[in-house]
Amino acid sequence: MTDIQYEAPDSFDAATALLAKAKGNAKILAGGTDLLVQMKSDLIEPTLLVDIKKIAETRTISQEKGGFRIGAAVTGAELGEHEALCAAWPGVVEAAELIGSTQVQGRATIGGNLCNASPAADSVPAMIAAAAVVSVVGPGGRREVPVENIAAGPGKTSLKKGEIVASFFLPKRPDRAGDAYLRFIPRTEMDIAVVGVGINLALDGDGLCRDARVGLGAVAPTALLVGPAADALIGTRVDEAALDNLAAATSAACKPIDDKRGTIEFRTDVAGVLARRAASIALQRAGN
Repeated sequence: MTDIQYEAPDSFDAATALLAKAKGNAKILAGGTDLLVQMKSDLIEPTLLVDIKKIAETRTISQEKGGFRIGAAVTGAELGEHEALCAAWPGVVEAAELIGSTQVQGRATIGGNLCNASPAADSVPAMIAAAAVVSVVGPGGRREVPVENIAAGPGKTSLKKGEIVASFFLPKRPDRAGDAYLRFIPRTEMDIAVVGVGINLALDGDGLCRDARVGLGAVAPTALLVGPAADALIGTRVDEAALDNLAAATSAACKPIDDKRGTIEFRTDVAGVLARRAASIALQRAGN
């Protein structure tokens, strides 16, 4: 068993310095619901753990420019308890609340869910649909990155050495807009998505869809922003024809694998079905 150095700095400067100078395998600890399991299963042997929970920005939810700034170490339970956030972005909150059990929700974070870089992460397609922007802090300063550009492949991110995901920004919700996230799992709860779809749309005064974004998970090496699927909705009343085009475009974007949890054909078909259903929920929320 490798000796592990544990640090809990109270600033990003200190945290990034530790990570930048680290030799061996350094890991960031937020909730730990993925990291600690991987360590106990001997899948990884970190030499350094940097706990970021003492850094104030990682643990707060605040309103900013009409939107919301969410710290990377905010838990799923805390998201669900924030009334204003739930009202503005119900799809994002619902997706985060699907991570694990009630007990896990008290620890699991959207920062960890993103940086674990699982193609099936529930919160990621919903955040892609919401146009979330990630604030990344590193030795070279701070940069803003669209959430869909963080994961680079299964278990891999685009973060450079010493960089940390500090927080997420969800933009101001326009009038007559709504979002939703749906997934398919083999069991009724506490399972990994076979397919996950997040949809965000906005209506104009005449009820036409003026903007849309579609996030798709568990059907490619990373979660996807599906432009053609959004285009199928924009300029329509999100009627049956538009939903058919949405489903076809979503299925066409799939690049899944066959495994014990779902075949390529099944995942491709279900992606279209879930897209239709999520769009209908988002439409209803936008109308209300």
